[in-house]
Amino acid sequence: MADLDVSEGFDLHEHRESFKLLRQGADSTHLENREDLECPACGAVFDRLFVTERETVTFSSSPEGPICLVRAPDQLLVLTH
Repeated sequence: MADLDVSEGFDLHEHRESFKLLRQGADSTHLENREDLECPACGAVFDRLFVTERETVTFSSSPEGPICLVRAPDQLLVLTH
């Protein structure tokens, strides 16, 4: 398992082999973890990653497991387990 380093921000192009793109919009991306990358917040393997540059986000449904939030320089990352 490998760590997902987002200290310089998250760049999908650097990690594209590790993720399956689920949805992408102008300012947010939703990805599935295909390579068992570890969460930068808790160190556990995560299932999905939501990356946004927006100031606020509202989700219409909640995941069944834990949620971790990580602030990258210009992005907010939401990782579900």
